[in-house]
Amino acid sequence: MHSYKLDKEEQELLTSVEKGEWVPVKNMKAVIDKYAKYVKNTLKKDQRISIRISKQDLIGIQSKAVDEGIPYQTLVTSVVHKYVTGHLVSKG
Repeated sequence: MHSYKLDKEEQELLTSVEKGEWVPVKNMKAVIDKYAKYVKNTLKKDQRISIRISKQDLIGIQSKAVDEGIPYQTLVTSVVHKYVTGHLVSKG
């Protein structure tokens, strides 16, 4: 049997599952369909914009996108979406 080191969040999740605090989702297809619709609407790109940014920022964005395994335009779109929906928060 493998021995894995869990971080605090993973250990809390495991403990919760072992206590039986999780229940099956009823009508899973409807839940999946609902969230698939959310994703489709979120990812729908029907407008174009043109921006000017510094070369260093573009290189940084492209580098981060490579790290994430996604096109840099997708990364920019994701950051903008998170910002306008209030999910992009400042560290400071």
